[in-house]
Amino acid sequence: GGGPAGTAGTLALLLGEGSKRLPQAIIIGVKKGGTRALLEFLRVHPDVRAVGAEPHFFDRNYERGLAWYRELMPRTLEGQITMEKTPSYFVTKEAPARISSMARGTKLIVVVRDPVTRAISDYTQTLSKKPDIPTFESLTFKNRTTGLIDTSWSAIQIGIYAKHLENWLLYFPIGQILFVSGERLISDPAGELGRVQDFLGLKRIITDKHFYFNKTKGFPCLKKAEGSSKPHCLGKTKGRTHPDIDQEVVQRLRDFYRPFNMKFYQMTGQDFGWD
Repeated sequence: GGGPAGTAGTLALLLGEGSKRLPQAIIIGVKKGGTRALLEFLRVHPDVRAVGAEPHFFDRNYERGLAWYRELMPRTLEGQITMEKTPSYFVTKEAPARISSMARGTKLIVVVRDPVTRAISDYTQTLSKKPDIPTFESLTFKNRTTGLIDTSWSAIQIGIYAKHLENWLLYFPIGQILFVSGERLISDPAGELGRVQDFLGLKRIITDKHFYFNKTKGFPCLKKAEGSSKPHCLGKTKGRTHPDIDQEVVQRLRDFYRPFNMKFYQMTGQDFGWD
């Protein structure tokens, strides 16, 4: 029947055919950028098969070897794409060399988001797990009076995208990396998904017909999730309310990130409009 998504294909998968392949595309970043949303949206495509949990292979489990990694993958048919997402890869020093040595042609996707809101979101997530951590303000500054920002704090470090990207460009041509706007993924999910499908060489099957905007969550949701007829929004841990951060601190962070953002816009040839 009609290609991989046809009846014969479905039957083959039910019979346990198809084979596990190393991923041809990986969502490598960034934490709190919108990677889960992107993966869930992409899984609507009949030719995308993805690992649900984050494998953390190229950062934490590399000693286990490629055979272990491959075993985690879903079975695919000819013409289907195998994918995984682990947002910490983007900031892992060794990851580019490791992925490149698996397959130099691996397509990479980075979901980026305004580094200031990303940092606050990161902090908010930590706060939900450890309510007794210091305030955002006190973690942001090495020294509050001089206004020196603590770049060693991971919440701040991750958002220096230009710096991390330089590391990837030692191993991958820029054209092999797609940068998805976390903001546009929310305001225009179908538009961003169109770019992603083109990049992956997929037919543009996911369109605005697949989404509705959930006003309570402030998020686009899927009318039908993968393999279900029920509408599907991301889970309770997504779209948390951010704490109020002192406006002066936010402004200091905006100033801090501005030169790095400009550099990142130059490197990617994309203006993300964060300022």
